[in-house]
Amino acid sequence: MKNKIVLSVAVLATTLMASDAELRTMAKQAGLKAIPTDKAELNKLIDNPKNPITSEKIELGKKLYFDPRLSKSGLISCNTCHNLSFGGADGVPAATGHKWAANPSHLNSPTVYNSVFFNSQFWDGRDPHLEAQAQGPAQADVEMAATPKHIEGVVNSMPEYVEEFKKAYGKDVKITFEKVTDTIATFERTLVTPSAFDDFLNGDDKAMTPAQKDGLKTFIDKGCATCHTDIALGGSMNAFGITGEYKYQDVGGFKGDKNGMVKVPTLRNITQTAPYFHNGQFWDIKDAIKEMGRIQLAADINDKEAASIEAFMTSLDGRKEPIVLPQLPNPTASTPKPDLN
Repeated sequence: MKNKIVLSVAVLATTLMASDAELRTMAKQAGLKAIPTDKAELNKLIDNPKNPITSEKIELGKKLYFDPRLSKSGLISCNTCHNLSFGGADGVPAATGHKWAANPSHLNSPTVYNSVFFNSQFWDGRDPHLEAQAQGPAQADVEMAATPKHIEGVVNSMPEYVEEFKKAYGKDVKITFEKVTDTIATFERTLVTPSAFDDFLNGDDKAMTPAQKDGLKTFIDKGCATCHTDIALGGSMNAFGITGEYKYQDVGGFKGDKNGMVKVPTLRNITQTAPYFHNGQFWDIKDAIKEMGRIQLAADINDKEAASIEAFMTSLDGRKEPIVLPQLPNPTASTPKPDLN
C-alpha cells in the first residue's frame, strides 16, 4: 500500500511537471518570449551599436532623465510622465505637461519600463527608436515645450554636466540636443524588469502560482497573445477595433497612424499602469480585458475568464533595480531661466 502511495505521488509530480512543460511550450509557440537571464544575451537585445551602453552614459542619462530644467518651465522632467517610482507612467488618463495642459488627443503616457523591447515608439508608431522618441516630448508644446537650443543651453551652462559628457563620450564631444536625448535613451535602455513570468519561461516551474498559470492558458486560448506577444507582450503596431468599435473611441479623436494602426501597449507591469487604453478610459483591468476581447477578438470574456487573465498579468509585475535619486548640477548665471508662459 505504501509503495502504491509513493508511486501515485511520483506519477502526480511527473504529471504536474509535464503540465508546466506543456504550458511553457504553448506560451513559446504563441510567440511569448522571456527576458534572458544571461547578461551578455540581454545586452545584445538592449544595446545600441551606434551608441554603446556604458556605465558613464547610464549615470549621465539618469541625471538628464530626472532634470526638470530641460523643460521650458523648469518643472517637467522625463520622470514627470514616466514615473519610475511605480509603473513608469503617470497614473492619469491623459498626459499632462506645460501649463498643466492635457494632451490634445487625450493620449495616455505609455510606460518607459521595457520600452527598449518595443518595435514602435509613440501610440502612432512613428519611430522605432528610443533615441528619436526622447526628442519628441522634449519639444512638444504640451509636454516639456523646450527647444533644442534651450536644452543645449541648459546642459552646456553647467560645468559638471560638461565634464560628465567628456567622460562618457571623450574630451572632444560636442554637447548637442541629439547627444542629450541619445544619453537619456541609453539610460532608458536599461529599464528592464524581469518577472515571475520570465522565470517560469526560463524553466522555474515554481515561479508562477497555479492561478497565474491558469491565467496564462486562458490568455493564450482566448487569442490575447496574437497581439500581446514577443518579449514586451506588446510594442508593435496592430489594427484597432477589428471586431467592434471601442467604447470610448471619440474621446480625444485619436485614429492611429495613416493606416489606422495603433501601438499595442506592453502588458509588463500592467497592473501598475492604470488607466488603460490609448486615451486612459478604463480603470479596472478586468473591464479593459473584456473590452479588448469584444473589439479585437469577437470574444465574450466572462468575469471568471477576465479574473483568470488578470491573475496571469500579476506574474508580469517585474523586479525593478533600486534607483537612487541623482543629485543634479548647480545652475550658473548663464543657465536659461524657467519660463512658465
